[in-house]
Amino acid sequence: MRAIRGASGALRELVELIPSTTNLVKDGEVVEVPTETLRPGDVVLVRPGERIPVDGTVISGQTSVNEAMITGESKPVSKATGDRVIGGTINEEGAIRVRVDSTGEDTVLSQIVRLVEEAQATKPRVQKLADSAAHYLTIIALLAGLLTFLVWKFAMNAYTAIAVTLAITVIVIACPHALGLAIPTVTSIASALAAKAGILIRNGEAMELATKLDVIVFDKTGTLTKGEVGVTDVITVQGVSEEELLRKAASVELNSEHVIAQGIVKKAKEMGLDLYDVKNFEAIPGKGVKARIGDEQILIGNANLVRDLGIDLNNWEADVERLASHGKSLVFVASGNKLEGIIGLADLIREESREAVATLKEMGIKVIMLTGDNRQTASYVAEQLGL
Repeated sequence: MRAIRGASGALRELVELIPSTTNLVKDGEVVEVPTETLRPGDVVLVRPGERIPVDGTVISGQTSVNEAMITGESKPVSKATGDRVIGGTINEEGAIRVRVDSTGEDTVLSQIVRLVEEAQATKPRVQKLADSAAHYLTIIALLAGLLTFLVWKFAMNAYTAIAVTLAITVIVIACPHALGLAIPTVTSIASALAAKAGILIRNGEAMELATKLDVIVFDKTGTLTKGEVGVTDVITVQGVSEEELLRKAASVELNSEHVIAQGIVKKAKEMGLDLYDVKNFEAIPGKGVKARIGDEQILIGNANLVRDLGIDLNNWEADVERLASHGKSLVFVASGNKLEGIIGLADLIREESREAVATLKEMGIKVIMLTGDNRQTASYVAEQLGL
C-alpha cells in the first residue's frame, strides 16, 4: 500500500506544478482567483518567481522562463509579446501579462499526466497471460471448493458448518488473487515513479521489452546533466583576476532570482569568496542588472546590454564564438563602460553520466541523447560524453 501511495503521489506532484491561484486582470484591477476558474481569453498577471498557471500567449512585458520541466531547455528562454508560454513553467524575471489559450485537460502538463495514466492502464503481455491464468485457476479453485464440500458433507457425513468451512478454506488457499494483483500494481508504481524522474512510459509492454534493449535513448536535462546552470568558464581582462570578477558579479546577482544569477552566486560561495555590499540594484528586463559597489557602477548582462553600452567586442570575438559554439550562456561583466570579463555558464554534466554511457557501450547497447535544448548545447554535451 505504501508503494501504491507513492505512485499516486508522483502523479500528484506533476499536477501540483500548476499553482492553485493566479492573478486575474479584470476591469483594470488585479484579482486573485482559483486557477481552475480561468477561461480562454482571460488575462493573467505573472510576477517574477511565480509559476505560469496555464498555457497562453504573452501580450505585454518581457521576461525569461525556465521551461526545463517541459522541453529540457536548461537555459531560461526569453519571452516577449506574442510568444507562447506553458503552464507549470517558472517566470524567472520581469512581470508579464498572459492571455489564456488553453485550460484544464487541454494544457501541455495535463496531456503529460494523461499519458502517464494511460501507461498505467495498459496491460503488458505478461499481465494478460496472468489474467488468463487467474481466470482458469479461479474456476478450478471454485470447483475444488465445491468438491471439498460434497466429499465432507455426503461422503464423510460431516456437519454442514464444517463442510462449508473446509470448502471456503480450499477456495481461499487456491484462489490466485495475488497473481492478478501483483503485475498491475508493479506497472502502476513503475510508470508513476518513472514520470517523477522525468521518464514517460507510453505503455506497460515497453517495460517488459526493456530486457531486450539494444538501443537506449537518454533525456539530457536532469538525466545526463544535473539540470542546473553552473559556471564553466571565467575570462577576464589583464589586471582583473577570475576571483575578483566572480566576486563582483555574485555580489550584484545576489539580488536577482534569475537561474543564471543563482549559478554565479553558487560558484562564488563554493570558492569561499566574500561578497561586496551593493547599492542601487536595478534589473534591466531582457538585458541584465546593474548596481553600485563603492564608487563603481557594475553592469552585468547579455550581449544586448553590452551593445547599449557601446562596448566593442572585437577583441573578445574568439572567446565569444568558442563559448557560444558549446551552447553556453554568456554573462558580460562591465565596470562603467569598460568590459572586465565574460562568465560562461551551462547545464553541468553529471559525473556519473560518463561512467553510465561507457558501461552501456561495453554492453553493446547503442546510446542516443534526446533533448529539446539547442543544437550547440546538445553537440557539446554529446562530445563530452562520447555520443
